[in-house]
Amino acid sequence: QIHKHSIPANIAERCLINPEQYQAQYQQSVTEPDAFWGEQGKILDWIKPYTRVKNTSFAPGNISIKWYEDGTLNLAANCLDRHLAERGDQTAIIWEGDDASQSKNITYRELHRDVCRFANVLLDLGIKKGDVVAIYMPMVPEAAVAMLA
Repeated sequence: QIHKHSIPANIAERCLINPEQYQAQYQQSVTEPDAFWGEQGKILDWIKPYTRVKNTSFAPGNISIKWYEDGTLNLAANCLDRHLAERGDQTAIIWEGDDASQSKNITYRELHRDVCRFANVLLDLGIKKGDVVAIYMPMVPEAAVAMLA
């Protein structure tokens, strides 16, 4: 059974969109996925902009789903770097362990510092662009640091 709960007013007033706008965007995502995801792609900073939103094939033996395949972006720059100037001291990660008494808030500036440190560790180990690095970690803030580095 599904129980619906109202959104508290203090949270609703800080939302970026209202329920009607959400429904309109959802409907567009279903009925016009190329147009919808084309607009969403514009939110990101692209090194080389994409010209095709998606390329899909569901043919038997040839299932393929590719998004923005001819574009190039830097994930770390989009997740972290572009937020430093205006949001450097705002929280980027809120982490809570299995024990609720274990929690941590990390700002964009702190996250950037840690990512740069770990990226330098990888460089010192001889890791270079194009190398494959496996990350096997629990869901802790350091996992985000490793992925962004």
